[in-house]
Amino acid sequence: MLKLLALDRFTILLIVMVILASLLPISGLAADIFSVITSVAIAILFFLHGAKLSREAVVQGIMHWKFHVVVFAFTFALFPLLGLLAKPLLLPMLGKELYWGFLFMCFLPSTVQSSIAFTSVAKGNVASAVCSASFSNIVGMFITPVLVSFFILGQSQHGFDPTSSILQITLLLLVPFILGQILRPYVYPYMLKLPSIVKAFDQGTILMVVYGAFSGAVVAGLWQEVSWQTLLALTLVCSVFLTIIMLLALYIPKWLGFNREDQVAMFFCSSKKTLASGVPMAQILFIGQPLGMIVLPIMIFHQIQLMVCGVIANYWSKHPADELNAIEECKE
Repeated sequence: MLKLLALDRFTILLIVMVILASLLPISGLAADIFSVITSVAIAILFFLHGAKLSREAVVQGIMHWKFHVVVFAFTFALFPLLGLLAKPLLLPMLGKELYWGFLFMCFLPSTVQSSIAFTSVAKGNVASAVCSASFSNIVGMFITPVLVSFFILGQSQHGFDPTSSILQITLLLLVPFILGQILRPYVYPYMLKLPSIVKAFDQGTILMVVYGAFSGAVVAGLWQEVSWQTLLALTLVCSVFLTIIMLLALYIPKWLGFNREDQVAMFFCSSKKTLASGVPMAQILFIGQPLGMIVLPIMIFHQIQLMVCGVIANYWSKHPADELNAIEECKE
């Protein structure tokens, strides 16, 4: 239990990037060059994501359409609805920019790697998890910009047009992803031989984006605007929000009559939000906005969801018939 709750190396590196950006922020021409390098790295990252995805798993999983409807409803309807309903409470508590970041987190697609990994550990329906999480990320490239433009930027920037953002996301994320799928037979065998390099590049790209985002925020006065009390409140809000979502993701699939394997996969795919796709999207969607404050909620939510899901997946792998106790144990 203590091992699962411990911070992993990637989380520690994320914290290091925030500290480094706070002490040595990049700015000016160097920041512009760094931004171009980061964009190239993001494109390569999504190319590798496309090459990873098995077409056989997609074909097998996509037939289970009822499963995907439920996950889609959680990801792009329930999450945003709860985030919007919480506005009267969260806006005065967190402030405008952090609430924007929290709402942006609600609009994001599910995770891919961790949803599949936790489903596998907990002995759930892995094929459907692969298809659902991947489909969520592909569809999210279009749905997330629309939601952001309508509920966030559309209210602050008169006449904001999401078309350019969707086009940028398509070129930077979706096109490389599709190329990865096309070239999978040639690329994937090399990825299998070099898993540590692929993982390092995956995580390194996110670290670059986080460093760039927080550098810009620090230069703009981030830590003069965000106190430790606000950070504590944001962590508490993310924890409570995750608890509500997980309880709904636990009971609704059971109430709808899905079998245990589907319930496990739905639980992990429905209750999580992606940091890997979220940070690059934020970089495109929130140009000219305090990006560090925008991505801070998803960074905090990401770590909480990993710790809690790790405990639950481990418990379910040993006690497959006792889902409710796992949730209650984590809450205690």
